[in-house]
Amino acid sequence: MTRQKLWTSVRTWSILLLGTALYGFGIVYFIVPNRLMEGGVTGVGILLLYAAGLPASVTTLVLNLPLFWLGWRKLGFRAMIYTFGGTVSLSVFLWLWQAMVDRGWLTPFTTQQDFILVVLYAGVTLGAGLGLVFYAGGTTGGVDIIARIANRRGGISMGQFILLMDVVILGTSLIFIPKEKVLYTLVSVFISARVIDFVQEGAYAAKAFTILCRDPEKLAAQITSELERGVTLLNAVGAYSGEARMAVYCVVSRFEVRKLKSLVRQHDRQAFIVIADVHDVLGEGFREE
Repeated sequence: MTRQKLWTSVRTWSILLLGTALYGFGIVYFIVPNRLMEGGVTGVGILLLYAAGLPASVTTLVLNLPLFWLGWRKLGFRAMIYTFGGTVSLSVFLWLWQAMVDRGWLTPFTTQQDFILVVLYAGVTLGAGLGLVFYAGGTTGGVDIIARIANRRGGISMGQFILLMDVVILGTSLIFIPKEKVLYTLVSVFISARVIDFVQEGAYAAKAFTILCRDPEKLAAQITSELERGVTLLNAVGAYSGEARMAVYCVVSRFEVRKLKSLVRQHDRQAFIVIADVHDVLGEGFREE
């Protein structure tokens, strides 16, 4: 194994472990003490904790064992290695955080009044943890494995399948917890999903400009000189006029949007500008992987 591959592997596993540690912390510190819920197999584990007092650290791993075997048979070993690591490490961290609570080293956050505060912090914590796990290429097992198999074998949307299973799990939880707690859980799940997107797409969100103007070469030179950003000139043809033109394409940070718009307007008041959101920008001037 080369040094680069070794570093990549260490970095990936470190991110995966940090994500599962954060996710497990959110479950033990926010979700369970306030009798909220979570989706997926982890949600089933929490449900069994509420119904029968079985530790979630054990039930989530036990429930995932047959799914590991199925995933290994259908998806292959390479596709399952990070999922296996994510699920096992999650069970370890659930046990570890709960052990700290049982010994009085960690006091969970509980409230009987301001549940909005609970679901906000729970959603952010769980979303950040899962986002890091997904960023590392892993999952926490369970429904994700079945969804990937269903998508590959039957063309079923993974998102729709996971959503359906979460609805079933949350619906079943109504037997054991009040409906208000389930509704609060939905808020937490929504916040978690938004945070996952943020972590996946990156905090390095930027704006992509596509500009049609007169003398595009001159504008490109101005952008390079004044903003110190790379510019690409693209060949374009007007569908109506059939006229061949050059389009200017440039990606800038959110803080440079106003300056670039001003620069384009000064260059050509009639310029046609399209501004699009881009995420997780890698490369010179932004972020290196």
